[in-house]
Amino acid sequence: MSWGYREIVKASGRSVHALPEVLPQTLHYSPVLWGQSRASINMTEPADPSTDGPFLLDIKEIRKRAREHIERGAVTPEYKSNRTEVIRILNEALATEIVCVLRYKRHQYTAAGINAIPVAAEFAQHATEEQGHADMIAARITQLDGEPNFNPEGLLTRAHSEYKEGKTLVDMIQEDLMAERIAIDTYSEIIRYLGNNDSTSRLMMEKILSMEEEHAEDMKTLIATVDKDGHLRNARN
Repeated sequence: MSWGYREIVKASGRSVHALPEVLPQTLHYSPVLWGQSRASINMTEPADPSTDGPFLLDIKEIRKRAREHIERGAVTPEYKSNRTEVIRILNEALATEIVCVLRYKRHQYTAAGINAIPVAAEFAQHATEEQGHADMIAARITQLDGEPNFNPEGLLTRAHSEYKEGKTLVDMIQEDLMAERIAIDTYSEIIRYLGNNDSTSRLMMEKILSMEEEHAEDMKTLIATVDKDGHLRNARN
């Protein structure tokens, strides 16, 4: 719809005969009149996607979605990853951590000899930290409306690392180091898979990965300190 002189005068409430008087006023300044005309012909300015405007949220819609499927807890419609696949992957990581706990505990109690005491203490600390990782992963699986798999049956099949006992102190340290290196590689792949689709799980795995890297460095240091006979090199004098 286009606005002519008569429409402008009519919108102003004046007589058509007052056209010469009304027209100059409306052409120069009439915010109310021009506001009506723009609304009538739907002349809204297109949104500029490149404009940095305020951060806006549709709170009513978010509240509505939060009430739907409330039994799903932390899993909302905004969750972008494949939840079933993520739960499967996290259960594999959980199995890996459980196997690490068992291996470290075995090494803690079978590391023999007076020189093995500080090494056994390191094994014990790592076992405690690996248990903490397992707890974190199990809690996240539950948040994703999944079930953490603690079933001993198939544990070694689900785990990334192996359960190798080792005969000597050096064997034990080497087995633990290899297991940590495997965890570092597989957890790095998990982090890349999760990306930005599940930032909570990714951040958790990044935190665990950081500690696994510290464990690997600890084992590397122990190998350099213990000779092939299981004696501490700095304690042989």
